[in-house]
Parts: sequence; structure tokens; C-alpha cells
Amino acid sequence: MTSIPYTSQLFEEDGQIVALCPELNVSSFGDTPAEALASLQEAVTLFLEECQWMGTLEMVLEEAGYRRAPITQVRSAASAVRWQLRVDQAQERWYTEQRLTI
Repeated sequence: MTSIPYTSQLFEEDGQIVALCPELNVSSFGDTPAEALASLQEAVTLFLEECQWMGTLEMVLEEAGYRRAPITQVRSAASAVRWQLRVDQAQERWYTEQRLTI
């Protein structure tokens, strides 16, 4: 299993709520914020599962600014891999953070 945090930015465009994961450049939409976030979670899941299937997951995550968490920070099963997002502390964080396990 791989645990990957990601951020969600919400904005309105053409009467729809758009949810964007800026790290992975994945987006989706819905009529409400909740629908947009659920659609984004599905899109991010499918994107990461495809990367994993193709054998490019680690490369994609590293290019997106992720790094592997030190093994001492992983509290779940020994086979689990946890990724952390490098964050610029000066950057204003007005979006939500979610965690996905694939």
C-alpha cells in the first residue's frame, strides 16, 4: 500500500465547481464542492493507480515534489510506503489536504 497526501483547490468556472490537485495537475468538477471533491478523489485515484500499473508512480511523485517519508514515520503495515509533500512554508495554503491510499 502507498499513502499519498494531496491538496485540493476549489474554484468556480462556468457555473461548475472545479476541484484541482495542483501537485499532480489533476482536476475534476461537480455541481457542489462535495461533488467536486469526490470527483477529484476518484480522478486522483485512477491517475495514481495507472501510474502504479505502468511502473512510473515513484517518478511521477518525485517530479511532483513528493519524497518518501522516513521509515520511522510509517506507523502502518511494514509493506506500506508513505509519501510526504514538500511544502514551501512561505506559500499560503488556502486549500484542503486529503490522503489517498492505493
